[in-house]
Amino acid sequence: MYRLLVRPFLFLFSPETAHHITFSILNIWRKVPGMMHLVGKLYKVRNEKLERTVWGIKFPSPVGLAAGLDKNATGYDVFDAIGFGFVEVGTATPKAQKGNPKPRLFRLIKDNAIINRMGFNNIGVEEIANNLSKSYREGLIIGGNIGKNTLTPNENAADDYEKCFMALYDKVDYFVVNVSCPNIANLSKLQNTDSLGEIVEKLVRFRKTKSAYKPILLKISPDLSFEQIDDSLNIINQFSLDGIVAVNTTTKRTGLSLRQDKLDQIGNGGLSGKPLSSRSIEVVRYISMKTNGQMPIIGVGGIMSVDDALNMLRAGAYLIQVYTGFIYHGPDLIKDIHRAIIKEF
Repeated sequence: MYRLLVRPFLFLFSPETAHHITFSILNIWRKVPGMMHLVGKLYKVRNEKLERTVWGIKFPSPVGLAAGLDKNATGYDVFDAIGFGFVEVGTATPKAQKGNPKPRLFRLIKDNAIINRMGFNNIGVEEIANNLSKSYREGLIIGGNIGKNTLTPNENAADDYEKCFMALYDKVDYFVVNVSCPNIANLSKLQNTDSLGEIVEKLVRFRKTKSAYKPILLKISPDLSFEQIDDSLNIINQFSLDGIVAVNTTTKRTGLSLRQDKLDQIGNGGLSGKPLSSRSIEVVRYISMKTNGQMPIIGVGGIMSVDDALNMLRAGAYLIQVYTGFIYHGPDLIKDIHRAIIKEF
């Protein structure tokens, strides 16, 4: 139904307008008696073969929704009903911000890809925390993706990450430190050892004051060299972080069918979707090899099909996340991935 009816309708609108329409529909679903149950009957697949225990957390399935879609934590219960095993909200920043000027979201339909330069648009971490306090939150596995406000200089970035960490600590099950989004000026510079060390040190220090242990993961760019990935792994080991999310969107434009003049019109932004598939799997395989399969990896980037999902798991990902694949193929993709995992694993 999604590919025949829903996607053609949504694709009549600009990507950002389609996003708002989708969340309006999700909100209606939540209010209609029995609708969530019906959606679950149609799409949710639950089976013991899908369950994964990572960081002591029991995930009902290894297939999650990547950060960036449910930025403000307003649809996570519906995504659970659709069948996702976990939902990552955010990126959250201390203060609400509008993000970059529009247009800032672009479909590359022939390439099964999206370019975005949203710029961490969100309602602010306190409001996101309030949304995660709703009654339908109970029992869902939620990740919190945290970042800094655009206007916060890098030398003060650690304070922003700490504020988000503290505000969400009792609301989410794990955290992702996002220092690799290409859509915030100079954010990627925080991936260097000194800056990242300062951020992580603050988070780990606060975590020690809490009785509940919440895993902290680092999200890395696909554009890092293997040497730079090694540096990230050293940071993770140095501060005893709990895992890595590989990968974010890419600034590269290789392998696209879209003409260069059209790409120039779109301008800057992070590319996601099918063109990222081989690189994301390559990075996951490299990290798994370097860590002897002992570091928990969330594999994300270019999972557009069942084969992409299985290849990511075979490469060493403990869990996987979908975003652009969901935009193009809808909830049927999640159900098909689940059935394939049950059959193979």
